Amino acid sequence: MQKRKQDWFKDLVIYQIYPRSFMDSNGDGIGDLKGIISRLDYIASLGVNAIWLSPIYSSPCFDNGYDISDYQGINPDYGTFEDFELLRDGCHERGIALIMDLVVNHTSHLHPWFIASKASREGKYSDYYIWHDPVDGHEPNNWAGSFGGSAWEWVEERGQYYLHLFSKEQPDLNWKCDALKEDIIAMIRWWGDRGVDGFRVDAISYLEKAPGFPDSPLPPFSTGFSLAMDICSNLPGTHKIINELSSRVFQPYSMMTVGEVICRTPQDYHDYASCSRHEFDMCIPFVPPVVEIATWSPLAMKKKIIETYEVLREDGWWARFLSNHDKPRQVSLYGDDTRFRTRSAKMLCAIMHMLPGTPYVYQGEELGMADVSYDSIDDYDDIDTRNFYAEKIATGSSPEEALAEARLISRDNARSPMQWDDSANAGFSSGRPWLGVNPDYAEWNVKKEEGDASSVLSFYKAMIALRRGSEAIRRGSLAFDLPDDPVLYAFERTLDDESYYLVANFSGKDTALPLDLSGYGDIVLCNTERTFLAKDTVLAPYEAIILKRQ
Repeated sequence: MQKRKQDWFKDLVIYQIYPRSFMDSNGDGIGDLKGIISRLDYIASLGVNAIWLSPIYSSPCFDNGYDISDYQGINPDYGTFEDFELLRDGCHERGIALIMDLVVNHTSHLHPWFIASKASREGKYSDYYIWHDPVDGHEPNNWAGSFGGSAWEWVEERGQYYLHLFSKEQPDLNWKCDALKEDIIAMIRWWGDRGVDGFRVDAISYLEKAPGFPDSPLPPFSTGFSLAMDICSNLPGTHKIINELSSRVFQPYSMMTVGEVICRTPQDYHDYASCSRHEFDMCIPFVPPVVEIATWSPLAMKKKIIETYEVLREDGWWARFLSNHDKPRQVSLYGDDTRFRTRSAKMLCAIMHMLPGTPYVYQGEELGMADVSYDSIDDYDDIDTRNFYAEKIATGSSPEEALAEARLISRDNARSPMQWDDSANAGFSSGRPWLGVNPDYAEWNVKKEEGDASSVLSFYKAMIALRRGSEAIRRGSLAFDLPDDPVLYAFERTLDDESYYLVANFSGKDTALPLDLSGYGDIVLCNTERTFLAKDTVLAPYEAIILKRQ
């Protein structure tokens, strides 16, 4: 068991790897652990000091590994346990912590626990999942899974329905069962004993279900069922379980933990990520892409940053990210992936890494990778994308309209293979990739950007080095100027006598800066060729400037 200082996570820069799409070592078109090992020097060159792996456990992959059939086994597509140990050791030799994904709201329907549970109402595993008798000959209530249709699935052997808040291949675990809880805790300890440094905990807001299983008041889908997530999220029992996991496993093993949670109010941020609550070190709020695309703006994002900073500034911490495996590519969603692709990608990097909290870099983000646009719904692998498309068709959209909307929100936007060079399949695989490579890979790839001092990749390396070398940027206070400006970001990071200031134009138009920063200090990093600030400054589209007080 490794002992570290209590707040070691505050000095991390975390690189998220989606193993299936990172690097294929054997030509089967699927990324694997040996592929990751072969790229560890590249990862280290970024300056990051932690890796978060999306699930590598045994899984039939109905939801790309978030349906686990063996918590202590490695998916053969990715390699063996020996490969995992080589990866772990290779990370640690380079001073890189290894963070795993932890999925404990549900398992695969092929997990031995579920196979035993559905076979009989008696025995150890009978209560490991949530079972319910029919009500008037049909499902117990109107709950829908997040991937569409009823959240209940009938099992003839038991004569009961089981609950699945996600797909029917992902039955929800019953955390009211003490034996289940002890098995989960033992499993987490098992990984801790094998050198895992922490966990990103998936879909953790739903462990307790709404007492009594009442109907959801939400509007129904075309199938007649209503999404169950809201009625089952953030309940007191869930917080109690997380607290117990923290006290019994996470804290004794000095693990870094980040929960993927539902945050509707500032209080939710506090409840999950305040030190006084003893739950997670930080949280990743989940917002469905369809909602974020429709509601986000630079000003809304700024106000959320300020709001959550105030909530947690006394005794909490923040996960800083714009990309992950569930979101569109950040340069496509928040920036401009056409005219100002390079500059807007750098601006987004500067803002995120200058904020207090732990920054996350999702694979390919550091290259300015953009959304994909496949020709047919058949080219998409993501279960959520396919179900979204089907829902649109069912509610009257044409195939062309449904595909256009599905492209925007698809999780496959972030899952297309990593772009290493301009050779076939972007250097990801010598075989046919499991998911289509973005056609722009010849222009946007590691090999080309490594040799270009003006590239997005070079800017990421410089920004990460600046952050890791500055106590003020890592742990200092945050003070915003122009909090109500719709496009300008201007804030200061200060600790003792060290101070840095960021100003950025979060728009595609020239914008006057109503601040006189001409005497503040030297420009230490900028995504344009600007070398100094005049008294009356006009910022170029997506320009970002970082100054250090003299």
